[in-house]
Amino acid sequence: MAQLDPGTLLPNDRMRQQAVDGDVTQIHRGQRYADEGDTFEVDGTTFEVVDVTERTLGDMTDADARAEGARDLDHYKQILERAHDNFEWDDDSDIVRHRFEQR
Repeated sequence: MAQLDPGTLLPNDRMRQQAVDGDVTQIHRGQRYADEGDTFEVDGTTFEVVDVTERTLGDMTDADARAEGARDLDHYKQILERAHDNFEWDDDSDIVRHRFEQR
Protein backbone atom coordinates (compact mmCIF):
# COMPACT_ATOMS: atom_id res chain seq x y z
CA MET A 1 0.00 0.00 0.00
CA ALA A 2 1.30 3.39 -0.99
CA GLN A 3 0.28 6.98 -0.32
CA LEU A 4 -0.31 8.59 -3.74
CA ASP A 5 -0.25 12.19 -4.82
CA PRO A 6 -3.91 12.89 -5.75
CA GLY A 7 -2.79 14.24 -9.13
CA THR A 8 -1.52 10.78 -10.03
CA LEU A 9 -5.10 9.58 -10.52
CA LEU A 10 -7.14 12.78 -10.73
CA PRO A 11 -5.45 15.08 -13.24
CA ASN A 12 -7.12 18.39 -12.36
CA ASP A 13 -8.65 20.38 -9.51
CA ARG A 14 -12.18 19.97 -10.89
CA MET A 15 -11.98 16.18 -10.75
CA ARG A 16 -10.44 16.26 -7.28
CA GLN A 17 -13.33 18.42 -6.05
CA GLN A 18 -15.84 16.10 -7.73
CA ALA A 19 -14.25 13.18 -5.84
CA VAL A 20 -14.60 15.04 -2.52
CA ASP A 21 -18.25 15.78 -3.43
CA GLY A 22 -18.81 12.07 -4.23
CA ASP A 23 -19.53 12.72 -7.92
CA VAL A 24 -16.35 10.98 -9.17
CA THR A 25 -15.64 7.50 -7.83
CA GLN A 26 -13.38 6.09 -10.53
CA ILE A 27 -11.12 7.05 -13.37
CA HIS A 28 -9.87 5.19 -16.42
CA ARG A 29 -6.29 5.83 -17.45
CA GLY A 30 -4.08 4.49 -20.23
CA GLN A 31 -1.98 2.54 -17.76
CA ARG A 32 -1.98 1.34 -14.15
CA TYR A 33 -1.25 4.21 -11.74
CA ALA A 34 -2.22 2.55 -8.45
CA ASP A 35 -2.82 -0.73 -6.70
CA GLU A 36 -5.73 -1.82 -4.53
CA GLY A 37 -5.17 -0.51 -1.02
CA ASP A 38 -3.25 2.59 -2.11
CA THR A 39 -4.57 5.84 -0.62
CA PHE A 40 -4.57 9.51 -1.49
CA GLU A 41 -5.89 12.64 0.17
CA VAL A 42 -7.78 15.62 -1.23
CA ASP A 43 -8.55 18.59 1.03
CA GLY A 44 -8.41 16.47 4.18
CA THR A 45 -10.52 13.63 2.73
CA THR A 46 -8.77 10.27 2.43
CA PHE A 47 -9.58 7.93 -0.44
CA GLU A 48 -8.66 4.28 -0.86
CA VAL A 49 -8.24 2.56 -4.22
CA VAL A 50 -10.58 -0.44 -3.96
CA ASP A 51 -10.35 -1.93 -7.45
CA VAL A 52 -7.93 -1.77 -10.38
CA THR A 53 -9.17 -3.53 -13.52
CA GLU A 54 -7.76 -3.79 -17.04
CA ARG A 55 -10.42 -3.10 -19.67
CA THR A 56 -10.88 -1.65 -23.15
CA LEU A 57 -12.64 1.55 -24.17
CA GLY A 58 -15.34 -0.67 -25.68
CA ASP A 59 -16.10 -2.07 -22.21
CA MET A 60 -17.14 1.35 -20.92
CA THR A 61 -20.79 2.06 -20.14
CA ASP A 62 -22.92 5.07 -19.32
CA ALA A 63 -22.57 4.09 -15.64
CA ASP A 64 -18.77 4.22 -15.98
CA ALA A 65 -18.99 7.66 -17.58
CA ARG A 66 -21.25 8.94 -14.78
CA ALA A 67 -18.82 7.57 -12.16
CA GLU A 68 -16.20 9.82 -13.81
CA GLY A 69 -18.39 12.92 -13.70
CA ALA A 70 -19.85 12.85 -17.23
CA ARG A 71 -23.56 12.79 -18.12
CA ASP A 72 -23.23 9.67 -20.26
CA LEU A 73 -20.79 7.85 -22.51
CA ASP A 74 -21.19 10.30 -25.41
CA HIS A 75 -20.39 13.21 -23.08
CA TYR A 76 -17.38 11.27 -21.74
CA LYS A 77 -16.09 10.81 -25.30
CA GLN A 78 -16.43 14.57 -25.92
CA ILE A 79 -14.45 15.30 -22.74
CA LEU A 80 -11.64 13.00 -23.86
CA GLU A 81 -11.56 14.56 -27.33
CA ARG A 82 -11.22 18.05 -25.79
CA ALA A 83 -8.59 16.95 -23.25
CA HIS A 84 -6.29 15.00 -25.58
CA ASP A 85 -4.92 16.24 -28.90
CA ASN A 86 -5.61 13.89 -31.80
CA PHE A 87 -7.70 11.54 -29.64
CA GLU A 88 -9.75 8.96 -31.50
CA TRP A 89 -12.04 6.54 -29.70
CA ASP A 90 -11.04 2.95 -30.43
CA ASP A 91 -13.12 0.26 -28.72
CA ASP A 92 -10.04 -2.01 -28.65
CA SER A 93 -7.76 0.47 -26.82
CA ASP A 94 -6.51 -0.87 -23.50
CA ILE A 95 -7.31 1.16 -20.40
CA VAL A 96 -7.20 0.63 -16.64
CA ARG A 97 -10.11 1.46 -14.33
CA HIS A 98 -9.16 2.74 -10.87
CA ARG A 99 -12.14 2.71 -8.49
CA PHE A 100 -11.81 4.48 -5.13
CA GLU A 101 -13.90 5.20 -2.06
CA GLN A 102 -13.81 7.82 0.65
CA ARG A 103 -12.62 6.44 3.96
